[in-house]
Amino acid sequence: MASTTTTQPIAAGTLLSGSQILLECLRREGVDLIFGYPGGVTLPFYDAMYDHEIQHVLVRHEQNAAFAAQGYSRATGKVGVCCATSGPGAMNLVTGLVDAMMDSIPVVAITGQVTSKLIGTDAFQEADTFGITRPATKHNFMVKHVSELPRIIHEAFYLASTGRPGPVLVDIPKDIFQASSHYQPVDSIHLPGYKLYTEGHTGQIRRAAQMIWESERPMVYAGGGIIHSHAHDELKELVELADLPTVNTLMGLGALPGNHRNFISMPGMHGSYAANMGMYNTDLIIALGVRFDDRVTGRLAAFAPHAKVIHVDIDPSEISKIRNAELPIVGDAKKVLQKLNRVMRELEPEMRALKSNQRAEWWNTIRGWMEEHPLKHEFSIDQIKPQHLMAEINRISNGEAIVTTDVGQHQMWAAQLIRYDHPRLWINSGGLGTMGFGLPSAIGAQMACPDKLVFTICGDGGFQMSIPEFATIANHKLPIKIIVMNNGYLGMVRQWQELFYNNRLSQVTLDSFPDATMLAGAYGFKGRTIDKPEELRAALEEAVNEPGPYFLNVRVTPTENVYPMVPAGGAINEMVLTPPQPVAVA
Repeated sequence: MASTTTTQPIAAGTLLSGSQILLECLRREGVDLIFGYPGGVTLPFYDAMYDHEIQHVLVRHEQNAAFAAQGYSRATGKVGVCCATSGPGAMNLVTGLVDAMMDSIPVVAITGQVTSKLIGTDAFQEADTFGITRPATKHNFMVKHVSELPRIIHEAFYLASTGRPGPVLVDIPKDIFQASSHYQPVDSIHLPGYKLYTEGHTGQIRRAAQMIWESERPMVYAGGGIIHSHAHDELKELVELADLPTVNTLMGLGALPGNHRNFISMPGMHGSYAANMGMYNTDLIIALGVRFDDRVTGRLAAFAPHAKVIHVDIDPSEISKIRNAELPIVGDAKKVLQKLNRVMRELEPEMRALKSNQRAEWWNTIRGWMEEHPLKHEFSIDQIKPQHLMAEINRISNGEAIVTTDVGQHQMWAAQLIRYDHPRLWINSGGLGTMGFGLPSAIGAQMACPDKLVFTICGDGGFQMSIPEFATIANHKLPIKIIVMNNGYLGMVRQWQELFYNNRLSQVTLDSFPDATMLAGAYGFKGRTIDKPEELRAALEEAVNEPGPYFLNVRVTPTENVYPMVPAGGAINEMVLTPPQPVAVA
């Protein structure tokens, strides 16, 4: 059997094991990192990996392998790869795969399966990974013969990364890893049932340009599709060409720089007053790579009642799924925007002045909303406000650091108050809203971008779901700045119980938390706890200046709530802007 340690491509016809073929296919796909956890049926694969050039990162739980692969992918745009053994290992990947599915993140998951002849016998660590992950992935494969491996692996990467990206799983029985075959490289992908529409309809694009110039109150609504398609430069060109107000979704933060003059902020449940009022009052939504998520639209019947919609998306199933589009354009955002910008320039001489007065008045209205209810950095002299924490991280980051989060209050404050001047800096679990995502995704991002400053901001709830990954961080000496916004509660659940369940706080108190210095010290790096506002700046600077990892536990105001807030079932212009005030009793 040939060795696979060489960095040179392996010649066609070379006799290899299934494990070696898999590694060669991964190498040809440009894979340099795999996040995983070995087990019984993947032993042949890990044995072949022992002296291979592809680096393996041993996480401490398979779910975190999927999150780390997402962090790697979200930071780079490349396909992230994770690996787990059969049964419980594969099952532990499922949450991470659904999370990637919801946020359209390209991930390829390799799972081991029991030997082919044992499938269906309830063998040790057997689970129907193929069946269970079918709705959790964009596509999945079960390898039945070693000769299929090259085709399946390359198809998996193609499916994961093209069209609307997403996770693809390849389930490989142990005997396939061990079998031998003469390796045949794959030179082309042929998937007759998989059609991609990337260019956009020329006539629809011209009509879109006309609608934009004719609009009196336009609003660009840009999402994760801009980042996936690397269309941020084209978005900026469009926005500047027609001077368009722009909101970025939670998944789209950084698509237009946070310091750009046309950037309003994030819309939706915890979006800004100006963004939500703009979306409510616009007469034209230019929706680019978005899916009209319920967290953005609020009560759908009352969403943007005066607006026509231009909807650009690579996935035709998203067009008019939630909100009807007067002008649908199916295509890759980058290619569509390149064409749209050309037509916009062609029409500019005759159309720019058409609605210029109304547009100027529209901008005045939006700026008035921004001044009336800005997103505030709250401060206190005796407690660290969560907003104060975000303001200090924002100051240090200056729009350039990678920030990962879990889900909850800290996620919303980080989205509102930290600036992201480039795509792929903001990494969070948007669609599934998964606790425990922040720390392992930071591992993937830091491994992918070793020279970048990486913060992971966690709540004290989600953080305690991912503590085992301290070991991974310590093993690789990753200089991640681990910031826990510790309010002693499952904060967002507490906020809802306070506001909508008569303050009956049921099972949301987190009254036990490890000593930060001792916990970090147990893994060989520094950590501390602070609770005074005057300590915050110096503590964060100490963390950033530390060459290795640093764990900073920040005790913040326990009962601070995130505002603005659109209550469940409310319209986006029905925001709660401040805490409810006591009502006087006569």
